[in-house]
Formats: sequence, C-alpha cells, structure tokens
Amino acid sequence: MTSATFVRQQLIAPSNPPASSVGTPAWLRQKLFGSALNAAATVISALILAALIWPTVRFMFIDAVWDGSSRVDCLEETVKRPVGACWPFIAAKFAQFMYGFYPADQVWRVNLTYVVGLVLLVPLLIPRAPWKTLNAVLFFGVFPVAAFYLLVGGRFGLPHVETRQWGGLLVTLVITFAGIIGSVPLGILLALGRRSSLPLLRWFCVVFIEFWRGVPLITVLFFATYMLPFFLPESWKLDPLARVLIGVILFAGAYMSEVIRGGLQAIPRGQFEAARALGLGYWKMMAFVVLPQALKIVIPGMVNSFIALFKDTTLVLIVAIFDLLGQLRAAFADPNWATPVTVLTGFAFAGVIYFIISFVISRYALYVERRLSTGVAH
Repeated sequence: MTSATFVRQQLIAPSNPPASSVGTPAWLRQKLFGSALNAAATVISALILAALIWPTVRFMFIDAVWDGSSRVDCLEETVKRPVGACWPFIAAKFAQFMYGFYPADQVWRVNLTYVVGLVLLVPLLIPRAPWKTLNAVLFFGVFPVAAFYLLVGGRFGLPHVETRQWGGLLVTLVITFAGIIGSVPLGILLALGRRSSLPLLRWFCVVFIEFWRGVPLITVLFFATYMLPFFLPESWKLDPLARVLIGVILFAGAYMSEVIRGGLQAIPRGQFEAARALGLGYWKMMAFVVLPQALKIVIPGMVNSFIALFKDTTLVLIVAIFDLLGQLRAAFADPNWATPVTVLTGFAFAGVIYFIISFVISRYALYVERRLSTGVAH
C-alpha cells in the first residue's frame, strides 16, 4: 500500500467577516451602543437634539413667512396660523445687514473687494496651486492697501465714503481680517521676545502681554475710540475704525503670543541644538526650523483665537460702530417691521452667518492638520 502526499498550490481565499461586524448596523452598534453608558448617552443626546432641532426647523421653515412687504404680512391675524420666522424682514433689510449705510450706488466697490479677496485667498488654501509666493505677497501685502483705497475712496476718481457709513458684515469682515493679519506676526514677535535671553526685551514683552490680557476687550475698544485722541498730538487724526483696528490687533496679538509660545515650548531642545550645529543663526533657526514646527503644533489654538476674534467683533457696537449685529439691532427699531418674531428672525439669521463662517474655518483647519500630520485624533 502506497501513501501519497497532497500539497495545495494556492492559498485558500479568506472568509468574509461576519455580517454582524460590517456595514452601517455594525457601526451604529459599535459607536453608539457599544456599552450601557454609550447607549444611555446616545439616547439622552438624541432626545436633547430632537427637543432643540424640531422647534428650530418649525420656526425657520415650516411656520415661516416667506413673502410680504410689511409687518402686517408676518402677523398671526393676517396669515391665520402660527407664525415663525419673518423672512420678508431679512429680505427688506438685507443690503443694510451686508453693507450698513454704504452708498447704494457705490456698493459695487464692496462686492469687487470681496471678489478680489476670494480670488487671491482660494489659491492660497489649495496646496497644489502654483505661484504661492507671489500669491501670498499679493494677498497679504497688496490686497489690504488696494482694498483700503477701494472702500474709502477719495483717490482715482472714486467718491470718498467715510467709515462711519460702513456697517454690517462689511465691518465684521474688515475687523476680523485686520485682526488676524496683524495679530499673527505681532504674536510671533511677542512670543520670541518673551523667550529672549535679553532681560529688558523679555520683561517688556511680559508686561505688554499681561497688560493686554488683563484688560477686557470692551475697555480696549472704549479707550482706543474715546481716550486715545487725548494722548495724541492734535495733528494726528485717526479714523474711528482705524483706532478700533489698532486696539483689536494689540489685544488679539497678546493672546496669540501665548498660543505661539506654547508651540515653541513644545519643540524638543534637540531641534535648537541641531539648527545651531548646522551653523544657522538665530533668525534662520527660527524661520526655517523652529517656527514651522511650532506653528504646526498650535494650529487648533490659533484657529480657536481666529474664531473668537470673529465673534468678538460684535463688541464694537459699544463704540458706535455697527457691525452685523449692530445693524440688526438698528433694524429692529423700524416700526414698519415691528412684530413678535422680528427679533428672533434677525438673531436666527445672524446666527446662521456666524455659524457657517466659523464652521468653514474650523473644517479647513482640520484639513490642514491632517495634511501636516499633527497627530490630532479625528
């Protein structure tokens, strides 16, 4: 009797995973109901969301009034049903919310500024877009100057428009843009100065940072608008909006410096020693070795500061500068649109705008973190 040995020449195909461990049901079971605590948290969260979302949807869409020309069209006595958001009020005041009291025949200048800004900004946000250096110089160096002359006028045949006529989303974006562009380099310089080995420079930066961090932004705005002119020569006449921008930049720069300093302290000492071993001077070491790593680490903190600055622009109302929220409050005083839902409609509209812009900023920041491999859990 002979024995034969059989050797299989091909590997057996792997078996499919159990049906209970793949697909949407498995994901829901694992993520939302993986344990008793997770299940309870899921149920409670679902109930809270349902309690908040359904009334919001009813107010903004289902019971909303979409057509009308005055307050009468948004009254329950007129429509014979519960009334939600009064969107005709937003349509009637939309130009005021976007541009304030900017002359209607010159609004094209604001729109052109928005378009040019987006055309220059979008390529900067796309990693593979070419001409990054030229694009950055145009956006951060040329665009602010061009936008200033385009919006203010008085040059090149453009009528002069005083900044007190600006308002709405225009003022919100101007303050936010100027605050971000000015606070980042100021924050970097303050962070480096606070870590300097020169005692005088270090203590100057410490006092500067602690002073601005210890004063509320409302106080800064009030001082910059009403008190600063008393300390300047009579020949120095700063525009009220310019004074606010200076105050915002100094205030935001102090907070930004601490965010950046946290990133600098997170860099291992070996990186500094390696840069010095390569013969790099202080500024080259910071520019090419240390700061790129530090700024990558503090992306979440910087974005958080940007979003906070964007929302804090509403405080300029206290110094008689009407941003988006200020224009809303001014529009509420119009008796032609005085209804029980006018105020809620206005704040809902503003809330949507603030949420969309903040959400877009945060999502792009997450994309940058992933691309730079900062180690953030998603």
